[in-house]
Amino acid sequence: MSARTNHEPGERRTRPGDTAAQGDAVTTSGVPPRETSADRPRPSAPSPPEPTAVTPAPTADAPGSSTATPAPAADAPGVRTAPGGRRAAGSLAPSQSAAVPAGDASREARVTEIPAEDAAPAASEAGAPPPGGASPPGPPAAPVGDERVAAVRRLAAAGRRRRGARLVGCAALLAVALTGGAIALGAARDGAPVAVAASTSAVDPGILGSGDLDASIAALQSHLRSQPRDSGSWATLGLAYVEQARTKGDPARYPQADSALKRSLAVAPGNDQALAGRAALAAARHDFKDALTYADQALKQNPYSERALSSRIDALVELGRYAEASRAAGTADARKPGVPVFTRYAYVHELRGDVPTARRVLKQALAAATSPGDVAYVAAQLGQLAWNQGDYTSALSYYARALAADENYLPALEGRARAQAASGHRDEAIKGLQTMVSRYPLPQPLVELGELYEARGASGDRARARDQYALVDAWIALARANGVNADLDTALAAADHGDKASALRAARAEWARRHTVHTADALAWALHVNGRDEEALPYARRATATGYRSAAFRYHRGMIELATGHAEDGRASLRAALRLNPGFSPLGAARARTALEAAK
Repeated sequence: MSARTNHEPGERRTRPGDTAAQGDAVTTSGVPPRETSADRPRPSAPSPPEPTAVTPAPTADAPGSSTATPAPAADAPGVRTAPGGRRAAGSLAPSQSAAVPAGDASREARVTEIPAEDAAPAASEAGAPPPGGASPPGPPAAPVGDERVAAVRRLAAAGRRRRGARLVGCAALLAVALTGGAIALGAARDGAPVAVAASTSAVDPGILGSGDLDASIAALQSHLRSQPRDSGSWATLGLAYVEQARTKGDPARYPQADSALKRSLAVAPGNDQALAGRAALAAARHDFKDALTYADQALKQNPYSERALSSRIDALVELGRYAEASRAAGTADARKPGVPVFTRYAYVHELRGDVPTARRVLKQALAAATSPGDVAYVAAQLGQLAWNQGDYTSALSYYARALAADENYLPALEGRARAQAASGHRDEAIKGLQTMVSRYPLPQPLVELGELYEARGASGDRARARDQYALVDAWIALARANGVNADLDTALAAADHGDKASALRAARAEWARRHTVHTADALAWALHVNGRDEEALPYARRATATGYRSAAFRYHRGMIELATGHAEDGRASLRAALRLNPGFSPLGAARARTALEAAK
């Protein structure tokens, strides 16, 4: 869903092996998923949609308990991978954090089972305290002073009291929010509950679902110093580092994740948790071929691994293999219906231009979300979907819902600023983005802030804009130094605000790796800004061929059509862009209007 990352984005999605009874899941046809003895997951990797409490079993200490563990994550510059500015490409959803008691009517259903009106969001999921940490990467977050957020929180408090009575006696979930890598951006974004491997001194699973990722990592590190042969905890630690890279914007965490996942496989070769973790890590680094390979390997070990099922969809989407991604989403929905699968299913439909289905499924996912992380993630996805359609009022409402659940959730902070700017509240948008990039200088918000400065045109704004674009180059350098393929980010930023020749080289390199609507659009625009419009036109048309409703794509196509003498087509494309999302870009929307006037 780069996606959105648009990256997406790009843009949190997967969560691994849940531990609730398989019979609790309801499929789209209204019956439990079929399971044969050959298909059942191994006892060590249970797979039902709603996890329940896990009681760790003992494992013996192995010789050499002094084996080195990854050092605690150090503070680092606020940088993260953003899968192409869409809904974070390969980003993963956080895990749910409350179990459904036996007999409760709110069992998960497959995505095509529940009508839109039955999937209304439940405000009781929002309002958790913001995540803290042992080593935050920057100054404390300023309170979110948004009246919408406050209103959602008041409603959420009442809802939590009602739900608390209903959930008395429920087992706690063992869960941790984890992402793989698009959308970005969006997403961004993109979670996976990971059981700590059996050990008499294993980390308390509750801390992993607490929202305090830094504390969870510290606890895992402490546990692994005394239990260095706990393969499950090594896999959990690796995935936690992937999530930390996303939430703190720090790709320096990826080598630590790689080390931890390799340790897990060294202790227990072929274990599906670590293989699924390597799929998530590969996606986070935008290596989608490897992500697909590792996901397939994990699914051979455990066909019900939710993380692997989700990562497989992500990889196929980001490789442009949309028909296969659609089939993979259907398979995942049949095996593991739940929030991570619902969000991917929705994105597959959005890429085809089926916005009503995408909206309905995301609303269903929001109704099923129980943890603050899931609520923030899904609400932000709905906000992004609404913004893409030019519905800024709904977008702001959903972003408020997300920020009520997690006031520091980056895709919601960025999306809210984007919707504020499109609604005419440019100063509010600039203030919000200034706060965000001062802590997390990520490519897309940096570009958006720079463009808002340019659009405002106040004294000193041009220099301020240049400073933002220069920081994008710094992020790209850091990302590449930590194994991240940043060619799409380079192409998108440099085409409008950097070295145009570099933009074209990066876009060609990314197109050689994968053929998606986003890489087609990036290559078309890079060719256009380099004066190669005849070569650009087929790529611009390919970017819009699936029906994906992107005003930016329509704008790029329209400008290229005008430049190649297709005046009528160009005017139609520009009008379509402005009709779909009149505020799609602080600079692009104004340029589209100017071009339309000139082409009359």
